[in-house]
Amino acid sequence: MPTSSVDILNYLENAPAGGIIQLPPGTFRLKLKISTPGLTIRGAGRDLTKIVWDDYAQKIADDGKEFNTFRTWTVAVVSDHVTMEDLTIINDAGHPETKGQEVALTVYGDDFHMRNCRLVSTQDTLFLGPLPDDLIERYDGFLTDDLRQKKYCRQYFENCLIEGTVDFIFGCGETLFENCEIRSVYDARYTGYAAAPAHPLSQTEGFRFHNCAFTCTEGVNEKSIYLARPWRDYGLCVFEDCTYGTHISPEGFDKWNDTNRDKTARFYEKPMPEGRVSWAKKL
Repeated sequence: MPTSSVDILNYLENAPAGGIIQLPPGTFRLKLKISTPGLTIRGAGRDLTKIVWDDYAQKIADDGKEFNTFRTWTVAVVSDHVTMEDLTIINDAGHPETKGQEVALTVYGDDFHMRNCRLVSTQDTLFLGPLPDDLIERYDGFLTDDLRQKKYCRQYFENCLIEGTVDFIFGCGETLFENCEIRSVYDARYTGYAAAPAHPLSQTEGFRFHNCAFTCTEGVNEKSIYLARPWRDYGLCVFEDCTYGTHISPEGFDKWNDTNRDKTARFYEKPMPEGRVSWAKKL
């Protein structure tokens, strides 16, 4: 069993396809890309095994350019059929109001499973690939090819805790969150958004939150957090049998600044609380 950050990094980056890897208790500072398909990665427990890094969007990388949102991940999964269990992934850069986005986990793979895990950051905690088509084109030559594939990505999160402030679950993945806690944390800008979907109209499945609890930490104001706002036209989110703290705005959803995405967003909810925006739909 690997016991240091260097050992874990080397072990995971060179693991054989289909392997099962057990990680020990501890806090390991490393930036990890998982490119091997079929891996199962198990920690010693959600509060015992932690992988931590601290890149952020405005930080200057070795190439002299800013990291940008999509290079800030602590862990990136770019292969298919990967399972992660019983661990925590953290981006601890902090202060997103001045540093920008800080991703904890990027998933750019199909058939990804995460169980009994915790994801911790602030703005843009969890990116669920693929990218919107316009960004796949824009970042040609900037992002590595494995981070800008146009591919089918399905992901499943079960019994996980996901923490963040602004757009902290975002992307175009077809993703089910089941029995998860979606926790908003304090942000100096005071307003937050849990999900930011960007699914094209051709996708009939988007983000689905089933039996999830939307909670917050101390310092988050009442009615200051929106469940979702569309990052692109036609973004798709479903909220089914979820519970909400008083930090969630009665309107539920935001159209994204000065756009007309309220006319195309596909946001559904069951049951539908009173006071929701008129363009949200009852499931």
